[in-house]
Amino acid sequence: MMTLQTADAKSSALTFLMEDLEIPAEDQDFFTVLSVRESGSEWYVVEIGVEGLPDKWVLQVFDTGVCDPCYTFVSPMPKGEDADLEEFPSVIAASLSAERN
Repeated sequence: MMTLQTADAKSSALTFLMEDLEIPAEDQDFFTVLSVRESGSEWYVVEIGVEGLPDKWVLQVFDTGVCDPCYTFVSPMPKGEDADLEEFPSVIAASLSAERN
């Protein structure tokens, strides 16, 4: 049985990703947790995206609250397709562009 609650897994994943991508506090509201699901009895899988974009990061949060540093980025966008990023703050656009490439 999981001791870590879903809300805590969401919070841990979001905090970890914001720190890893070096997203300033004022730009973090663009990110949202898309889904959280238990995977067995030892971790959660948390998907985080940017509002209005099809891209997402998939992270594992262990029952201890620690995030696996080897997360996955998933995007249906073709390599080099960044026109949809113009309306976002530069740090978010740069992070997404780097991930897509």
